[in-house]
Amino acid sequence: MRWDAQRLDAEDPAALPGMPTVRGLLRSVQVPEFPGLTFHEVRSKSALNEVPADSAVPFRWTINPYRGCSHACVYCLRGDTLVLMADGRRKAIVDLRVGDRIVGTERRGTYRHYVTTEVLAQWSTVKRAYRVRLADGTELVASGDHRFLTGRGWKHITGAMAGRERRPHLTTNDELLGLGQSAESLEPCADYRRGYLSGMVRGDAHLKAYRYQRVGRRHGDVHRFRLALADVEALDRAQDYLAAEGVHTDRFLFAPASEERRAMTAIRTSAATSVARIEQLVAWPAVSSDAWRRGFLAGVFDAEGSRSQHVLRVSNADDDMLDRTRAAFTILGFDAVIEDRGLANRVGTVRLRGGLREHLRFIHLVDPAIRRKCSLNGIAVKSDADLRVVEVQDLGLEVPMYDITTGTGDFVANGVVSHNCFARGTHQWLELDTGQDFDSQVVVKTNLVDVLRRELSRRSWQREHVALGTNTDPYQRAEGRYRLMPGVISALAGSGTPFSILTKGTLLRRDLPLLAAAARDVPIGLGVSLAIWDDELHASLEPGVPSPRARLDLVRAIADAGLSCGVFLAPVLPGLTDRVADLDAAVEAIAEAGATGVTVVPLHLRPGAREWFSAWLAREHPALVPRYQQLYRRGAVAAPEYRSWLEQRVAPLLARHGLDRPAGEGARGAGGPAGTSGDGDKDFPAGSLPATRVGAGPTCTRTEPVAEQLPLL
Repeated sequence: MRWDAQRLDAEDPAALPGMPTVRGLLRSVQVPEFPGLTFHEVRSKSALNEVPADSAVPFRWTINPYRGCSHACVYCLRGDTLVLMADGRRKAIVDLRVGDRIVGTERRGTYRHYVTTEVLAQWSTVKRAYRVRLADGTELVASGDHRFLTGRGWKHITGAMAGRERRPHLTTNDELLGLGQSAESLEPCADYRRGYLSGMVRGDAHLKAYRYQRVGRRHGDVHRFRLALADVEALDRAQDYLAAEGVHTDRFLFAPASEERRAMTAIRTSAATSVARIEQLVAWPAVSSDAWRRGFLAGVFDAEGSRSQHVLRVSNADDDMLDRTRAAFTILGFDAVIEDRGLANRVGTVRLRGGLREHLRFIHLVDPAIRRKCSLNGIAVKSDADLRVVEVQDLGLEVPMYDITTGTGDFVANGVVSHNCFARGTHQWLELDTGQDFDSQVVVKTNLVDVLRRELSRRSWQREHVALGTNTDPYQRAEGRYRLMPGVISALAGSGTPFSILTKGTLLRRDLPLLAAAARDVPIGLGVSLAIWDDELHASLEPGVPSPRARLDLVRAIADAGLSCGVFLAPVLPGLTDRVADLDAAVEAIAEAGATGVTVVPLHLRPGAREWFSAWLAREHPALVPRYQQLYRRGAVAAPEYRSWLEQRVAPLLARHGLDRPAGEGARGAGGPAGTSGDGDKDFPAGSLPATRVGAGPTCTRTEPVAEQLPLL
């Protein structure tokens, strides 16, 4: 396990879920106030982390109270919400597991298309519930932050037209995209099993009993049943249903695979009693139940049905079979017609009309065994279902909510296209997985303060600048429970060690009195990250993190406390957030909040973040994909020409709003580098690092500091 200098120490090793066996685990904790999170409490052998010598950052030491980060979670749907699986079935979101294959969407040209994707993570918490009711009767219960796809783009359930809560949200003018309401599935019963066997055996089996004359001997009786299929799912079901009725069959290879066709497997019996029993089971019933009709349609579809070119059909040469198939469709509420294809073998077709919505209702109602015929892969997201929003109702209570991370960034929930929650990949450093573990498995160094005090008291400690927040946020939600930062701040200030804190969490406001007191003893720097200024992009790329406006309020509170605060406007997304108007509005708001400096940093695409961001970009802004491929052709950092272009665009904006002054000028005593660059490889904003004096003894830090984008994505 790659803890480098932060080794763990305990008498008995313990294994963390998803991690190799490590030393140091005290216990794993799940508490009601943090649903969906597991805190792994460990004892760390060291607190100060030495930065590799080849790093360009302007500090040598860091402290990371936590590994993993809970800032990224948005929890959305009630647990009984049905998610469409890749094989056409549905599963409640509460029952989904990592690795499950489900249906997502991707944009291809003008339309979105359904595609198969995978569940990468699943989350849960308790949230205030809202009910969305659609015109076709579909209902969805979700949190107000959840987003659904409409004809006008992604929209939250709740929002406002103006003010702090302004964001795209559902109204009765909106229509969701998807398939809409479908049928309830049926647990197999005796009637369903008999109906299935009737459709399957009459459709594709050999069933015969006859007598023939043998010369010089008594009459010979022959009893034969054989069913041969290429799809073993249907063969398994038929064999199981026969066994439930007391009929034993043998399985054998009927025909090996060839270049033109798949292998075929068969079941058979030649026992007189078994053949007679099968004949009884598949006889036409005097009175048919709906369960029998469902089973019959499932069986005949498995035997002789197909879905291709957006058409669902069942073919047979027996007019009676065609009539009974059409009658079963009609009684169950489907629009089906018999088509004479004019074939020499007199094979006709029953075709189901109504498009994909009716296909899916058929699949859910009758539950065929052969799932390859049930795929939606590649079909355009179009439907005639009436998915107009009729009502959005605040239920006035909090209920358990669930969300998932998928490969496409979305999924189909109760028949409509739903946004999902993202998980980032930086947790790989701890050998935890890059999906659920990053946000749900947080390692807490419970003895950090004691270890830090011991290390700071050593004679060898030179009281060099220590940085917090360069890996994971020290003011994430876990800090509300463990309160490690007050002890860290007191230990650093008490030892005469300058330090800096970089955060996107507003919990820092709690420690402002302590930080103000510390600033009287040692130089400190405070930095706040505003990852995305645009509200909609922020909700998409940093769900669950305090809003940009909430973080501006934190900057204002820091300034009111008499402390310096530098702001990272980062990352700037090429083609999305780099317009002059957007940058100007952001810099103006930051200046008004009292920031002492700004650094505008273009997007970095490190491994882990690059993969899911690229998928998001291809789905949401496919026209920008070629541009990003060109800008990031050399790796994680944008091409030099873009960084230079952005710097030229940002410089006059900083000058206009008084943020182009050199470090230390009017900065409440803060030193450090000027925050005037649009190049993410140059500097930190003024106020984000402690004041330093080159060559001034034990508190001096490295010169020519270099900024590095925080792990925002």
